[in-house]
Amino acid sequence: MNISGSGSHSESVSEFILLGFPCSREIQVILCMFFSIIYLLTLVGNGAIICAVCWDQHLHTPMYILLGNFAFLEIWYVNSTVPNTLVNFLSETKAISFTGCFLQLYFFFSMGSTECFFLSAMSFDRYFAICHPLHYATVMTGQRCFNLVISCWVCGFLWYLVPVILISRLPFCGPNVIDHFVCDSGPLLTLSCVPAPMSKLTSYTLSSLIILLSFLFILISYALVLLTVLRLPSASSRHKAFSTCGSHLAVVLLFYGTIMVMHVSPGSSHSALMPKMMTLFYAMVTPLFNPLIYCLRNKDMKNALWKVLEKFKISLKVFGSRPRRNME
Repeated sequence: MNISGSGSHSESVSEFILLGFPCSREIQVILCMFFSIIYLLTLVGNGAIICAVCWDQHLHTPMYILLGNFAFLEIWYVNSTVPNTLVNFLSETKAISFTGCFLQLYFFFSMGSTECFFLSAMSFDRYFAICHPLHYATVMTGQRCFNLVISCWVCGFLWYLVPVILISRLPFCGPNVIDHFVCDSGPLLTLSCVPAPMSKLTSYTLSSLIILLSFLFILISYALVLLTVLRLPSASSRHKAFSTCGSHLAVVLLFYGTIMVMHVSPGSSHSALMPKMMTLFYAMVTPLFNPLIYCLRNKDMKNALWKVLEKFKISLKVFGSRPRRNME
């Protein structure tokens, strides 16, 4: 990927300034501490899901394999933006290099695209499991689940590659101040020295397509699931299906509700704070809530997490007893 400026004026801009949240030094430190707590909780929550899926043999099914990959994705999603944001809170210059800015742009949008693909795959998995239970085991085999997971990762990282390359090749001759806490395509297109209608159209079209098509696919899948669940004769079966699909749907609404405001309606009038708050929500808050939503409504996952916690306690006891044995 060519992320070095190739235009005649791009050499003059070697870095960008991310304004973030302009406020007093004391509030910056408080925000840094608050975001650090959210960041650590997100890593712990999603890391616990990954450990539960890896260590519990009962969770080696397509549904939980997809969930484990989704949790892994969330960890890298927050890592694409949050560490640099935390550094900027304490930095005087708040600068990010030209290359670093476009790498962040690529990984941030690639993670978001991959999340759309994974949410679609998870809804497809639930549709087949509930609407076609007799054929589910033969259709969703281990090999097909593996192929589905790989397809989500590959398609997600290829989806936004062309817009990033197009934007990185635009001439940037100043100013270089981005009124945001991440390198976003909108502010970068605004900073370009020349109009870039093709880059803007490509970026907007691909963003809108992945968001709207995946959201429509998910809605249709869960609508069919709902119709099937309502026809189930057993109340316990209906409750279990509603519980599983309800957690998936809650995550979908949290994620898509904010990204649609940001990326599907760019012509609407946003205040300077609105893009930051929307990005903050789907880039930090949603990955924090996802483990809670999935675990609180899923008995199998809660049991697996308790097993992980027990293993962790045993490991701590063994580790704590070693120094005493050595002293003896």
